[in-house]
Amino acid sequence: MKKWIQLIIILLLLLPTAVFAQGEEETPTPTPSPTADWRFGIIETYDSPVAATEARAAWTRVRFQWADVQAAGADSWEPPLSDSKIERELADGRELVGLLIGIPEWARDENDLPSGLYLPPDDPDNLWAGFVREAVTRYDGRINHWIIWNEPDIWDKNTPGHTWDGTVEDFAQLQKVSYIVAKTANSEAVVHLPAFTYFWDAQYEREQYFGRLLDAIQQDPEAAAYNHYFDVATAHLYFQPDVIYTVLDLFRELMNSRGIDKPIWLVETNAPPHNDPTWEVDDWTFLVSQTEQAAFIPQVMAVALAAGVERIAIFKMQDVEGDRAANPEPFGLLRLDGRRRPAYNTYKVITRYFAGTQSAERVQWDAVGMIRLDQIDQTTTVLFARLPSPQMVQVPATAEGAILVDMLGNRRRVEPNEDGVFVIELPGALCQQTAGDYCMIGGQPFYLIQAAETELATATPPFSQLPTVTPTPSVTPTPTNTATPMPTATLLPTSTLTPTPAPPTATPAAPTNTPVPTSSNAPAATSMSLYFVVGGGIVLVVLAGWGVIRRRS
Repeated sequence: MKKWIQLIIILLLLLPTAVFAQGEEETPTPTPSPTADWRFGIIETYDSPVAATEARAAWTRVRFQWADVQAAGADSWEPPLSDSKIERELADGRELVGLLIGIPEWARDENDLPSGLYLPPDDPDNLWAGFVREAVTRYDGRINHWIIWNEPDIWDKNTPGHTWDGTVEDFAQLQKVSYIVAKTANSEAVVHLPAFTYFWDAQYEREQYFGRLLDAIQQDPEAAAYNHYFDVATAHLYFQPDVIYTVLDLFRELMNSRGIDKPIWLVETNAPPHNDPTWEVDDWTFLVSQTEQAAFIPQVMAVALAAGVERIAIFKMQDVEGDRAANPEPFGLLRLDGRRRPAYNTYKVITRYFAGTQSAERVQWDAVGMIRLDQIDQTTTVLFARLPSPQMVQVPATAEGAILVDMLGNRRRVEPNEDGVFVIELPGALCQQTAGDYCMIGGQPFYLIQAAETELATATPPFSQLPTVTPTPSVTPTPTNTATPMPTATLLPTSTLTPTPAPPTATPAAPTNTPVPTSSNAPAATSMSLYFVVGGGIVLVVLAGWGVIRRRS
């Protein structure tokens, strides 16, 4: 009898190890989700396609650097991405967007432009036209979106991010040739303007390159007949959700004031951390912790939707060895060794809960950031503090109850008070870096999800029930009269694609160190009821076996 009692005790002592170990697996086997929202992407997903699929990244970008692709001349072709990797991306349900940039020495004229740029697009001596034609034709049906060049507004030739030596008028000609050739080679081609940084002109009080380029295009008498030589406007904006919203609104106004209405894509955004022990950063752009980067991801996604962008992508999927030469900070959602930064987890959560957004509005923007996402069968209100101190916010109830989700995906039910209002307490922002009167990056975001119907169970459907969104017109922003304090710091980071250093005289705002509680990535504890159920079962099995042995003996 003593032996059996000892056995029972040993089994019960070992039980917590077996039960709690279930929550400690860091890398679950990913299952491709049929519900990836076509708007949300990650740059360079092919560096870690399994993690990209698990995160439900729906699109990515491939860079075609002309000097590398056709280094040996017009008859050569060294693709930046193998066919097998392209097929893997397509099989995983991700759309590929191409970027065409650069001039090989053999194709450069005396003005540092592509040779023959002003010749007709079908002239064989127009070498840029030949490169565009070859790329678009080779990847017809696999890559239909093409971004022309990258950040030509970086005007300082001594800056590593400088890519364009011609005038604005020269670039208008490059865009014209690209558009006509791409549309001729592939009738389904979608041609983008290059991404603009905004800050390189804003810091020096220069007229925005985007506006100057639009003016140059409109001087062309053929431009209107060719859709102004572009289908999509593109932006690269980092670090500051407040300014990103303002700049996207400005870009839209630059088009609308000229009678142009085109969708905008935010193709690169992020707030890379300075404090990852695996990647030391001596010369950081802004003081951003890993926790703040994790909070930035949902904040920028929400404000970009409210600003009416059609698509958004995080730069980038994973750190690689070559990044250190271009960027002081690590931009990857995954570290060099493949381990996940907290920002990966928050991206994965928002691709679930932001999916199917039909319209978005920035409802409040003061001590609290509040963005309402109207979805197919629910409303998700994104909430976060913009000050170091905790904030209390009230959200009118449109359902009998709701689900409150934190940025790491932990959920709980909440009920409105007797006045029909949800009262939510928000933790203060870490606020290592200020921007104007507020924290540059807000505190941990929460998502208050109210179902369109009163039945609460439909408020947060499982993945298999989330709507599969097909490309439709861009999210409709709702204007708000909320004042937007402009930040004191407006630096832009570099990128591995073409480095984008900040203008040299700009100075970031003085950081403030106001520590507040931060979220933990530790798995939730397993329910104690499960412990007792499993433990009781073991006890019963052991006792039954002991009884059988007793009867036989």
